[in-house]
Amino acid sequence: MTVKGVVGILLIFCVSGMVCSTGNREKTLEYCNAFRQIQIDIRDGVITPDSAGYAFRTVVHKLRTLYNRDSCVAIDSAYFTFPVRNYGPRESIGGKGRGYKPNGFDLFDMNVKGSHPAQDIFVRDKNQDNLDDRTWQPVDVLAFTSGLVVATENSWKYDSELRGGNWIWIYDPCLDGLFFYAHNNVVNVTTGQWVNTGDKIAEMGRSGYNAYQKRSPTHLHLMYLSLDEGGNPEPGNTYQWLLNSRIIE
Repeated sequence: MTVKGVVGILLIFCVSGMVCSTGNREKTLEYCNAFRQIQIDIRDGVITPDSAGYAFRTVVHKLRTLYNRDSCVAIDSAYFTFPVRNYGPRESIGGKGRGYKPNGFDLFDMNVKGSHPAQDIFVRDKNQDNLDDRTWQPVDVLAFTSGLVVATENSWKYDSELRGGNWIWIYDPCLDGLFFYAHNNVVNVTTGQWVNTGDKIAEMGRSGYNAYQKRSPTHLHLMYLSLDEGGNPEPGNTYQWLLNSRIIE
């Protein structure tokens, strides 16, 4: 399912049909841990792109079995919550959405560079202390949609050369896609946790090799990957969803 295919036919999570049962808890954690390990292996260059792709598709198929997508029904854009508290899309999305550049993206090969299949959401933090210049408080990162936290990373150090920093992957079974939230300072969710749209999942930061540099303004890196029938990830532009999302102050 592509982003274009679901714009205007938005989907909602139905509690009774989508929450994992207790009996599925162990399977859920098993699949989530496998998904996280794939991301770590790709990052560390210890798995080939072909092997990573095969492992990824296998885990995606397993994740899909946990949910009944018949519970998803069409609704309006209230399904989406702008993922930064006290900010709106028109003031904070970098380049008015033009920063989205999917060409050449390959999730499974860290040696491929030059693409940016994401929207960056910037905040007021001129002194780069991870605090909002207006409130002197951390900036909350909110779940853009409801979904399952399939992987997190929260051990990034300022002297690390790893990209992405402290990140979160969330699988949305209704959209059948994955959201990636990067450069967080603090991660507030755990693997296997279900989050609802608008829930606080992190505090914005500057983690990640490039994001930590002085040249980089403090921002959230939000990437969406739709999943095709075979479980392959395809970048999707979230710009219109962000424009129409509800704002939480």
